[in-house]
Amino acid sequence: MAILKFNHVGITAMAACVPKNVIDNYHYDLDIWPEEEVRKVVDKVGVVERRFVDDKTCASDLCFAAAEKLFDDNDIDRKEIDLLVFLSQTPDYRMPATSILLQGRLGLPMSTMAFDIQLGCSGFINALSIVYAMMQNQGFHKALLLDGETRSKVYSRKDRREAFIFGDAGVAALVERDEKYGESYFSLNSDGSRGNLIMIPGGGYRNMSSIETLKEKVVDEYGNIRSEENGYMNGADVFNFVIVEVPKDIKRLMAASGEDVHKMDYYVFHQANAFINNYIAKKMKLNKERIPWTIQKYGNTSSVSVPLTIISELKDKMVGKKKLMLSAFGVGMAWATAIVPFVDCKISEIVEY
Repeated sequence: MAILKFNHVGITAMAACVPKNVIDNYHYDLDIWPEEEVRKVVDKVGVVERRFVDDKTCASDLCFAAAEKLFDDNDIDRKEIDLLVFLSQTPDYRMPATSILLQGRLGLPMSTMAFDIQLGCSGFINALSIVYAMMQNQGFHKALLLDGETRSKVYSRKDRREAFIFGDAGVAALVERDEKYGESYFSLNSDGSRGNLIMIPGGGYRNMSSIETLKEKVVDEYGNIRSEENGYMNGADVFNFVIVEVPKDIKRLMAASGEDVHKMDYYVFHQANAFINNYIAKKMKLNKERIPWTIQKYGNTSSVSVPLTIISELKDKMVGKKKLMLSAFGVGMAWATAIVPFVDCKISEIVEY
């Protein structure tokens, strides 16, 4: 069991960028699906609006805009950035790493260490643990964690099981060392035997792009259509997995850290769907007033959903010292829980791109 503990490292500032294009889910693709059926799906998953990029915009563009906002609002000297980590499953290219391109685009010094992390829904917590671990080294002073996804480019509009859930966004977080942050705890988990529950089977090096992988096909008796290069999700099996493993992980981390789950200031969950999160909250007997939500206006933005929810819903509530429990789960299967102190975190207004 991967339980990690860090001292005196924290997030000092955060910013986010979302696309200007607002998708009204109740009126999305009515030329494909009957209005009554669309309404049933939207009401069930709880996603009323989402944001979609245009064809030319990538996750890196959203992260770049978020980073620029973070730099401007906090008067950050770019020369002081020692580490840049870019987290995404929708990078600009197969190579080079998007983090390296962002280092140049943001005007960071060539001494900045930069690398990509390719993880899905649980990725922000995993990436944050890696940044925290590296910041324990005295050679690092300021780190920039960029997390962006353009999931609108991944899923088929003709597959109603996924067509109304996912959205696009990018965030930037500045991480620094300071004794005021105290202790942070992380629990990181994976189960690759369930890797087929959420997958894009075509277009990688195991099943390379071809005419066959790009061909749209009817995939079930309900008439859903997608290609092998579109993502798919086995919703029922994902749900059954999450409702068992996530509460267990939260309890395990609380026991290891000696913390009381009911004394957290806020609980920030991955915005998968409203039903799953409500189920976990009820099972754990959490105070729902301390659980911020963004799924209704941004949808499931994969790894971005946890930091985006903090930025969107807790902007004016992070004065002084706050202790947050973060929980995320999804593609992999991978799931993670963290207890993270925040102290006067400076959160910028969300910008649009």
